[in-house]
Amino acid sequence: MNNHLDYEINKELGECYLFMGDYDKAEEYYRKAASSNTQSAAPYLGLATVAVQRSELDKALILYQKAAAVDETDKALCGIGLVCMEQGKHEEAYTHFAKALGKAADNIVALNCLVREAYQLGRVEDVLPFLEDSLQTGVEAEAIRVTLAGCLIYLGRGDEARQHLEAVLGANPANANAKELFETMAA
Repeated sequence: MNNHLDYEINKELGECYLFMGDYDKAEEYYRKAASSNTQSAAPYLGLATVAVQRSELDKALILYQKAAAVDETDKALCGIGLVCMEQGKHEEAYTHFAKALGKAADNIVALNCLVREAYQLGRVEDVLPFLEDSLQTGVEAEAIRVTLAGCLIYLGRGDEARQHLEAVLGANPANANAKELFETMAA
C-alpha cells in the first residue's frame, strides 16, 4: 500500500473510533495517520480532541498548536482558543478566536466563544465587526443577529439593537430570544 492510502485509512479509523468514544483506538490510528503524513493537520486535530476528552488540556494545547503549525485553519485556532479559555487565559483565547474568524467568518463556535471572552474582558465593542462579518455568511444569521442585538443593548445602543430584533421577529415571530430581548428593552 502507498503512504497516502495508509494515511487516509488510519485517519478514517481514528475518526470512527473517536465518534464511538474509544479514545485509545482513536489515538492509535491518529498517531499512525500522523506518522504517514506529516503535512496534514487532521491527525493532530483528532489527537487534540482525544486529549480534550481525557481532560488533558496541556497535551491538547500542544496538539492544536502542532495542527496550526502544519496548516493554520480556523479549527486549529479555535481549538487553541478553547483550551486557553478553559485555562483562564482570556486574552490569549480572545486572540485565537479572532484569528479563527479571520480564516472563516462562519465558525460559530469561535464566534460564540469570542463573544463570551469579550464580555469577560470588557471588550464587547470589539466583537461587533466579527458579528457583522459572520452575519454576511448567512450561517445561523438569526442567532447571530440576536447576539449582535444583545451586545448593542449592553453598549447602550438600543436603536440599532431594535432594528436587528425587528428583522429577526419579522422573519420569525416565534424567536423566543429575540422576544425576550425586545421585552427587556421595552421595560
